[in-house]
Amino acid sequence: MEPLPDRPLTLAQIQEYVAKMEVERGFADSTLVEQTLKLAEETGEVCKAVRKQAALSVDPASKVGGLGEELADVLIYLAAIANRGSIDLSQALRDKEAVNENRTWT
Repeated sequence: MEPLPDRPLTLAQIQEYVAKMEVERGFADSTLVEQTLKLAEETGEVCKAVRKQAALSVDPASKVGGLGEELADVLIYLAAIANRGSIDLSQALRDKEAVNENRTWT
């Protein structure tokens, strides 16, 4: 697989990359449920990385990656889930923000 370019990527480019990466690495057959559960696990790892960064206690037996590394894992699973649902994340963000613009925030 070609390495990612050294420039900012659009959400569409990320989704396309993840789709190709999953095929190459043998994850394309993972179900929506499996990928969603893995996303939840990675979200927990983000929390551990934040705890570590904030110098809060972390289970010493737990392997904790850096915050950027764990956020990248979350992004990969998010794109994988969107791909399985044929969801364009850019459009989903625009649609959701259109709804949020009309919300009253308290």
